[in-house]
Amino acid sequence: MVNAILKFVACCRTAGYRISTSEVVDCLNHLQLIDMLEEEDFRAALRANFAKSRREQAQFDRLYHLFFHELRQDIDLDDADSMTEKMEDVLQALQEQANGDRSRRAILDFLSGDPMGFLEIMRRLQNEEVDVSQGRKFNLGPLASRLQVMVQLNDVRGRVERILEDNPFHYAAETRRGLARRFESQLERAYELLLRESRPHNESLKLARTHEQYLRQLGERPFASLTPKEIEQVREVIDRLVRKLKDIVSRRYAASSRGVLDVKKTLRRADRYLGIPMEIRFKKRPPKKGKVVTLCDISSSVWAAARFMLNILYSLQECFTKVNSFVFVSGLAEVTDIFENEEINHAIEKVLKEVDIDYLAQTDYGETFRQFRDKHMDALNKKTTLIIIGDARSNYFHPEDRILEEMREKCRRLIWLNPEPESSWNTGDSEMFAYKPHCHELRECRNLNQLVDFVEELIL
Repeated sequence: MVNAILKFVACCRTAGYRISTSEVVDCLNHLQLIDMLEEEDFRAALRANFAKSRREQAQFDRLYHLFFHELRQDIDLDDADSMTEKMEDVLQALQEQANGDRSRRAILDFLSGDPMGFLEIMRRLQNEEVDVSQGRKFNLGPLASRLQVMVQLNDVRGRVERILEDNPFHYAAETRRGLARRFESQLERAYELLLRESRPHNESLKLARTHEQYLRQLGERPFASLTPKEIEQVREVIDRLVRKLKDIVSRRYAASSRGVLDVKKTLRRADRYLGIPMEIRFKKRPPKKGKVVTLCDISSSVWAAARFMLNILYSLQECFTKVNSFVFVSGLAEVTDIFENEEINHAIEKVLKEVDIDYLAQTDYGETFRQFRDKHMDALNKKTTLIIIGDARSNYFHPEDRILEEMREKCRRLIWLNPEPESSWNTGDSEMFAYKPHCHELRECRNLNQLVDFVEELIL
């Protein structure tokens, strides 16, 4: 039994397991404490000593079954010695035809009950596939290697059939049939190992990567084409983003009670200690937060993107001194109080139901800018970032781009987010190119990935 355990350990090591000599000794000691005729106890003792992770445990069960079940001698005990000798005669004849081919020798060793060489080939093939999965997507190298081994298996099968048919050893017909069944059984097991699809080392990691890939694909979907289920998923992504950004900003302002590092004062104090900064000095005034004013087109063509932008901005209110919001179609209405006093999703519903705006009217950016200049221009100052969310389609009304220039002069930055693809700007009734010279920044913002990129730049 010790020799069988040592041979099994060698197979495990060939399959990639790291098994030390002390672990083998521990396993042999544990086997003395159990009834080795009870297979469950026997297998549990081997697995406890040799399989150290969940991944290795799954592979261990397959390797155990292969070694102790699939490769066992399924013949009558009375004929065991003679059948083994006859099988070795056939394999010796095949070895003489191998011409030093390592893969061919590994296959013949597998047929004789020694799987180590063949397992090494399987491990090498799996490593090739892992390398390809992390590199180029289309690479026929691993497939070609598997096909090469399959060709050799087919060749060995054909040579076995010819030897048994030619019968150079003058075996009886019943003996030849028994040998044919034995060889066929071993070859089928080799085929199963070769064709078994390699599994990733970490199933949970694969699921995580698949989920990340799905989220990236979801992030490329235009807001206007999202299904109700996808909208909920986008909200979940936004919630995670908001928590992440809040955490970053809170750490940035965590020193508000003591101020930020004052490099000049620290270096001056260091003169007392031969240039070593023993006393760290801080500025008393913490970093200033910015103010944001948003103008959101809530016509049907833009609202899908605008609602998510408002969701993020008001979830991050504490990152700004103030967030003032206005919505418009052909007229303008301030909705700052609604967003400050209501939960964000309820606030969005309330905007659609209670704000005094004709949602069926034709969008008029010129009229919107006129109303903002006349009633709300004092909301802008040199600490304000003005964000306009809209497609700039003004139904051929006057664009009033000169008023936009006045608004630009009043604020620190003017950013326009357009939910249409850039190829559609300035087509039809779009006035985007008329507004473009008056913007500090003009961005396409039609999906989650683009929105997240913008918000991270704005906050961080």
